[in-house]
Amino acid sequence: MPTVQANGIEIYYEVQGEGEPMVLIPYLAADQACYAFQVAEYAKHYTCFSVDLRGAGLSELLAADIAAFMQAAGVGQAHIFGLSLGAAAGMWLAAKHPEKVKSLSLHSAWTASDPFLRAVVEGWQIIAQALASVPEMIIQGIFPWCFTPEMYAARPEYVESLAEFVRSRPMPPVDAFIRQSGAVLAHDATGALGSIQAPTLITFGRHDMVTSTRFAAPLSEGIANSEVLVFEDCSHAPIYENVEEFNQQTLAFLQRH
Repeated sequence: MPTVQANGIEIYYEVQGEGEPMVLIPYLAADQACYAFQVAEYAKHYTCFSVDLRGAGLSELLAADIAAFMQAAGVGQAHIFGLSLGAAAGMWLAAKHPEKVKSLSLHSAWTASDPFLRAVVEGWQIIAQALASVPEMIIQGIFPWCFTPEMYAARPEYVESLAEFVRSRPMPPVDAFIRQSGAVLAHDATGALGSIQAPTLITFGRHDMVTSTRFAAPLSEGIANSEVLVFEDCSHAPIYENVEEFNQQTLAFLQRH
């Protein structure tokens, strides 16, 4: 995997496909491989830059890392894509560096952490410390918030394959997870949304509780040129629960812009 020096750190990334640049920002405790099911399709139309995030810092700092990465990699302007923590970083990037963002895709996003979201994420921190394992915390603690009960019941072998994927990836130590999840807890982009100029797609899973549709109005009202899409049969991770519909719908948005 190539690396660049940007914003005082070394950033790992992968490039696939050809066409207009697209930068995919990973979610909490994930590396650049987390969007493998999307990149396989997006790379037919775009040059996909999948990046790693640093293991600590606020979402604004993560956005600054992406801006510096784009400069170092020679990417002037790109379609920006992120889910959850990746979306939080994406909205700060679009607010602070509007010239770098051709379109913005915010999946399972939220404006500012509320008491419910904080309770969930603090629970993940406790599980990570108790198990002394970030992969097992993800599988035991985060997966049930990401997938519907129906998926667990109907596709247990698929859930297990996703668990094996998590176990196969390089993972941050527990203390780094605690620091990075601090960026989730501290996220508040309420005052920055009005600075976002790029056409923006905002998506939710209907059954997501962590970043539920309670955030749809604050996001869509705060971002002028935005549209909202809800995946009816999904929870927090439509990128895994309904890959085909997710890719089809999000590509349709990208190709309009």
